[in-house]
Formats: sequence, structure tokens, C-alpha cells
Amino acid sequence: MKVFNVMEKVKEGGEYILGYDETGSHACYMIYGVIAPGEKDRLLKPGKGHEEILLVLEGEFRLYGDCDVILKKGQAIHVDGEHVCFIENISDTEGVYVIAGGHSTVSHH
Repeated sequence: MKVFNVMEKVKEGGEYILGYDETGSHACYMIYGVIAPGEKDRLLKPGKGHEEILLVLEGEFRLYGDCDVILKKGQAIHVDGEHVCFIENISDTEGVYVIAGGHSTVSHH
């Protein structure tokens, strides 16, 4: 088994996708994201045949678009398929989140 230093991959905001390139597996992936205070329009879109769960680790987020919800630290939301949501960090501190994703049962590569 290999250890992945995910936090080191995201220094000043943005996202790091731990997926096929590192694991060799199409079954699942994980996204680690950091978003600045007040930053908005970060895209959350699993895509056809995929599902994702977004978990807030730090901060407070407003999701809008096909989603309309406020998420606080420790809260999560499930988004599937072609739904498109945008993330806004409404807190005054850096926001951190993890997105766990995978293929729906009807999807395959």
C-alpha cells in the first residue's frame, strides 16, 4: 500500500485529485480542496455516471445552482450525475473540503 501526502499537493488554494493516475483504479477518487474566504464559483459537478459527496472540514460554504444549501464544518451533501453546484466560502477563514467520488452502478469505463 502507498501513502499519499494529499495536503502537500494544495499549497495556496485549489484542488488536488487523488485518482487513477496515483491509484490505478477507476472505482473511486478523492478531491482535497482549499478555498479562500469570500471565494465563490468553485465548480462541483460529478458528471454523467458519477456521484460525489462533499464534506466540509473547515469553514462554512454556500452551495448554489442545482444545490441551495449552507454547509458548516462536519456537514456533507451528496450530488449525482449531471447536477451542477457552485461552492462559495462564506466564512472569514480559509475553507477546506474533501469530495469523495465514484462511478454510479450504471456507469463503467
